[in-house]
Amino acid sequence: MSVSIDIAGLRPERAAIVPSPLAELGMALHALSEPGHHPGLQGWVTSVTARLDPHLADRMCEADFLWRTSFSDIFLPYAGIPGGSTLPGATLAEELDLLDKLTDEQFADAALEFITCTLAYDTYAPSALSDEVVRRRALEVAASRGPQQVRFTQRLLDDPPTVRGWLRRFLEDCDEAFFAEAWSRLSHQLTADARHKTDLLRHRGLAEALAAVSPAITLDEAAGRIIVDKLLEGRTTTAGGGLLLVPTSLGWPHLNVLHRHGWQPLLHYPVGAPELASPPSVEQLTLRMTALSHPVRMRICRHLARSTYTTTELAQVHGMSAPEISRHLAVLKKAGLVTTRRRGRYVLHQLDVSTVARLGSDFLEGILR
Repeated sequence: MSVSIDIAGLRPERAAIVPSPLAELGMALHALSEPGHHPGLQGWVTSVTARLDPHLADRMCEADFLWRTSFSDIFLPYAGIPGGSTLPGATLAEELDLLDKLTDEQFADAALEFITCTLAYDTYAPSALSDEVVRRRALEVAASRGPQQVRFTQRLLDDPPTVRGWLRRFLEDCDEAFFAEAWSRLSHQLTADARHKTDLLRHRGLAEALAAVSPAITLDEAAGRIIVDKLLEGRTTTAGGGLLLVPTSLGWPHLNVLHRHGWQPLLHYPVGAPELASPPSVEQLTLRMTALSHPVRMRICRHLARSTYTTTELAQVHGMSAPEISRHLAVLKKAGLVTTRRRGRYVLHQLDVSTVARLGSDFLEGILR
């Protein structure tokens, strides 16, 4: 599974790497709403939450589905400006002005992204503001999400300008309350990262720049497309426009791909996290989860997490034949969960605890219990 970006004919100067204060504010709101996604930001989240005005905190809950369960494209408005060449603004105020330039249809469709899992995203579809069938469907899906989503969707469909004004005031208040301080600290790192990757892009090419962004992004030069390893399917094109790469400091581990129909393709990528050095591919994750789903292999992992064992020893412990144990070990090895080393005439197997830990602490605690 992946998202592909057709870049056939893309001129080098049409690819840009630029920080975005509005996108970073969106990630700040996400981290505050879903701190479990960002354990490294626990201290910052606690500090901001402790001093947050209760009224602003209540307003933050009114539409948190715009940044909590999905990352709405309203935080990337420059990608929706016709022409496919608009860059992020230097300040939050400039980007909020760009947000104001989106049509009501663009704004509404982007703001209703929390229901786009059941509606069109990367293909043309009528707007919920102008098509009665799409409008009814949006309200039906919102109803399945909850009363907050229903109220927001109804207000947006009935009176887009009022919702747009409410959102702008809310984001400005967030800037005053906590984000301006955070941006003054983070912008230097993001600017430096953008400058470094722009140098790579100009002097060593797009493939080198993308490799520096994330190992999950590859360039198929022969096919003229970028492939982003994601647990979803999607496609878009830079035809008639450019390609934007926007760094985020607060967004790790999220690698977002904007592939909305008619919008400029955009990669919103995390920086400053050493854990990104070698993230597993979706194929590797599938192999690992499949390998761990078998009860015998779970019991094997329990033993190998504590000590090294030979195949014969494991066979004796589990009351199975050596060939049966070997087959289970082969699955675990293929998934990269078990390592082997030779000691004289014995081959010893051991669980790679660090790899298993990255899959989830519950499983690790279970086998170590």
